[in-house]
Amino acid sequence: MTVCAYIALGSNLGDRAETLRQALKKLNDQPGIRILRVSSVYETEPFGNVEQEAFLNMAIAIETSLSPDELLHTALAVERELGRVRTIRWGPRTIDIDLLLYGQSRISEEHLVIPHPGISQRAFVLVPLRDVWEGGALPEYNHTIEHYLSLLVEDHKGVREWGTVNWEIESDRSES
Repeated sequence: MTVCAYIALGSNLGDRAETLRQALKKLNDQPGIRILRVSSVYETEPFGNVEQEAFLNMAIAIETSLSPDELLHTALAVERELGRVRTIRWGPRTIDIDLLLYGQSRISEEHLVIPHPGISQRAFVLVPLRDVWEGGALPEYNHTIEHYLSLLVEDHKGVREWGTVNWEIESDRSES
C-alpha cells in the first residue's frame, strides 16, 4: 500500500541549492519513496530569534510505502548524510527535512506529530506547499492553503520565489 505524503525542505548553510538537490536525490533514491511533484524554491527570512542567513525552502509531494516512522527515520538519515547537526533550536542548518502530512493520518507522539504543527502559521511552509498540493482543505485544518495565507500577520510576500532545483540529473535510480 502506498500513501501520498508532503515534505518541506530548507537550507541556509553552504551551497543551499546544491544541498536541496542532493536531499531530493537521496530521498527519491530510497526504496519506498518516489517524488511526485517538486515546488519552486523560495528564499525566506529565518524563523525564530536566531541571527542567521536566509533560507531556501521548498516542498515535495511523494508516494511512499514507508510507515510514518520509517519515513521520519529516512529523512533524519538524509539530514545526517548532508551534515545536519542539531545544536540551536531554529538555528542555521545545512538541511532541514520535515514531514508535513502523511495521507489523512493524525499522529501525536513525542517524536512525531502529523500534521506537522505550525503549518497554518508559516508562510515559508504554506507557499511552497501550495505548489505541490492537490487537494482542497488541508487535513486537520479544514481550510485551504490560500485561506491560511490570507490570515497570516507576517507578510507572505516576504517569501520570494528564488528558482528551481534540477535534482533528476545524474540519478542513480534505475527503472525496473
